[in-house]
Amino acid sequence: MTSQIIYDGDQRTVCTHIRSGSVLETDAPVDNNGKGERFSPTDLLATSLASCMLTIMGMKGESMGLDMKGIKVKVLKTMASDPRRVSRIDLAFYFPENLSLVENKTKTILKNAGYTCPVAKSIHPDIEVVIDWGRWQ
Repeated sequence: MTSQIIYDGDQRTVCTHIRSGSVLETDAPVDNNGKGERFSPTDLLATSLASCMLTIMGMKGESMGLDMKGIKVKVLKTMASDPRRVSRIDLAFYFPENLSLVENKTKTILKNAGYTCPVAKSIHPDIEVVIDWGRWQ
């Protein structure tokens, strides 16, 4: 088993990772009758894409001898209605100076690693994903 989720009332869930005991809570967003005090489940969907991309890029970069610490990704999730769903995820990557100076071949390898992360491969094709590679453009 991966996790256990308990509904805590007032549109809040408590999610526990079984192996580590790590806990996170979710709330429904304000625009959907929630408190918006925590990540919403759809926030986690968009955030997991960025986290997964960074994880796979980190693995690849570190195997190439690169210091991958300090990469930042800002996430913007856009919702559609009828049916209510995530329609678009925008990711903006910000690279520390040491990584902005790597050669183009290395940049391509790292980007491709990000594109192949399991979450990216699991996102429905109806969800538009837009990536701004920041200083790498």
